[in-house]
Amino acid sequence: MRVTQTSCGAGAVCVLAVCLFYSQSPAKPKPQKPTATSAQSSARTADSSTASSFPQLVDITASTGIHFEHLSSPEQRYIVESMSAGVALIDYDRDGWPDIYFTNAQSVAMALAGKKARSALFHNNHDGTFTDVTDKAGVGYPCWGMGAAVGDYNNDGWPDLLVTCFGGVVLYRNNGDGTFTDVTRQAGLSQDSGWATGGAFGDYDGDGFADIFVSHYVALSLDDLPAFGSSKTCQYHGINVQCGPRGLKGSPDNLYHNNGNGTFTDVSRSAGVSDPENRFGLTAVWTDFDLDGHLDLFVTNDGQPNYLYRNDGSGHFKDIAFLADVAVSQDGVEQANMGVALGDYLHTGRFSIFITHFSDEYAVLYRNDGDMNFVDESYASGIAPRTTAYVGWGDGFIDWRNTGWSDLFMVNGHVYPQVDTADVGTKYRQPMLLFENLHNGKFKDISKLVGPAIQVPRVGRGVAYGDLFNDGRIEIVVENLTGEPVILQPQGLAPNHWISFELEGTQSNRLALNARVRTTAGDLVQTGEVVSNGSYLSQPDLRLHFGLGGHDRVQKTDVTWPSGKVETLTNLAADRFYKVKEGKGIIASEPPRSTEASFAVSWESKVWVRLPHASAMPLQIRSSFFIGFQRRRFCGEKSRLVKRYSPLNTSNR
Repeated sequence: MRVTQTSCGAGAVCVLAVCLFYSQSPAKPKPQKPTATSAQSSARTADSSTASSFPQLVDITASTGIHFEHLSSPEQRYIVESMSAGVALIDYDRDGWPDIYFTNAQSVAMALAGKKARSALFHNNHDGTFTDVTDKAGVGYPCWGMGAAVGDYNNDGWPDLLVTCFGGVVLYRNNGDGTFTDVTRQAGLSQDSGWATGGAFGDYDGDGFADIFVSHYVALSLDDLPAFGSSKTCQYHGINVQCGPRGLKGSPDNLYHNNGNGTFTDVSRSAGVSDPENRFGLTAVWTDFDLDGHLDLFVTNDGQPNYLYRNDGSGHFKDIAFLADVAVSQDGVEQANMGVALGDYLHTGRFSIFITHFSDEYAVLYRNDGDMNFVDESYASGIAPRTTAYVGWGDGFIDWRNTGWSDLFMVNGHVYPQVDTADVGTKYRQPMLLFENLHNGKFKDISKLVGPAIQVPRVGRGVAYGDLFNDGRIEIVVENLTGEPVILQPQGLAPNHWISFELEGTQSNRLALNARVRTTAGDLVQTGEVVSNGSYLSQPDLRLHFGLGGHDRVQKTDVTWPSGKVETLTNLAADRFYKVKEGKGIIASEPPRSTEASFAVSWESKVWVRLPHASAMPLQIRSSFFIGFQRRRFCGEKSRLVKRYSPLNTSNR
């Protein structure tokens, strides 16, 4: 459809014109796609707490064409068979559409027989489907996979992939042509041979190159595996189960400094993060908790105190987890500490910490009060009582409704299949949980109000989230320990607005990891950060997405780059994807991609719409409207179009 300026016609003809266009165009079968976004007042955002008012999280996995199965031993007699299944969103070909990488893992029997498990990379086809490109990309058999993280270690502009393994790490260099090369040895990372779990990129010394931290779990050898149910630490409520982690030895952690030439140097000891106590490390995340300009590091430790390493700015860290009150629970109890999510759920500009735990415990929410002071809000927020029966893993602060307030999402699943043989208050397969942010520090369990998809019991592990289809909606990708993954899509959303940012560093690291963006839309002020890794051994979309509720414009956007520079952008229209380059400002801006015919026209716009096999038709629209049309299969012999419109700029009304 071509659009040019001309003299007037009736605005109502617009509906007819596009209807004619669609009636003469063959229909393409597509997976479920977004509705056009339209402006609404903040009062009409979906914040009420009745089942009918909530959008639904729908399982769209079948329509995406993704076929993948994470392998798992049915009995899981060994702990190494229970801890994998991280997932990563990575736009590996830089086409602006997130692709998905699923890690995979053998069973002990497979490993002893020399058999491998195939991880998989799925390319986003831009139409709601994905294609398996694993073999072409060369990322199918990295190792006994645990998790994945994304970073650009050589600053060439192409995102690289770090896979953590039972047996070290694998660093895949992105060649920029759809393929990857294993550069682990030449990068100096082959010395890492422990059970690596949480890997995270972050430029802790501010030299413009992303460094790598790797946490390690249990010191375990396939040649000397503890026997199933053989001791007190191999029993759960009197049931014989796999051994560990308690009763087994832990492994130290590693920090690898990026030398800027494609290689890394192990600086764990000199930096003070080597974990001399050999705790059972799992997920690791970088962020500047105290806003002093230096990246700090948080590491979850299974059944042991967490680490919160404060960066003193000289390349050295000090663990202050106990002083900050994030090492153990508010009762002083060491908890399982598996998945970790960071989020500014109170709009204070500070990132709080949410951690998933084991059954008989509870998920913990540490509120960040600034200056490395945290308060355990697990019970006060309403989260703790609803999570005690679950073994939680991947999690996230996710604004899936575009309200401007992040809700809390977590997946669950036990490590002991044997719990199903007795009445111990928990099950092996467990539903997901979703908590609504009530804007006052409290959360409400709405898991049963958003559709049946998240109520299906599964053995969940990794969680990654992002706008897979570039339509302004956040999808949630869940990798399960057993069976196929799940892709959840919000449907039935209120017409809330949103805005998205993709950042590129120049003086800072190229992917702008740990850059912060602060948006101001009326009285709605939010903060987001580009992060490598999180959830449970998983990688979210590197683009920052902000729901805006009824606000159709962002008056001010402050970007704080890792280099320390701050850039301010003003008066940005909502419902667009912005690319921002350090020192250059906005270098590109695009509307949401959609299969709908949609266009925007300004006040008193005059347009020509040329239809297939028809002469040009003059149209005039006497207001500033965004008009979207969708095919509907219940009008006449073909379809009818449903029109939705909203002001683009209220100052023109």
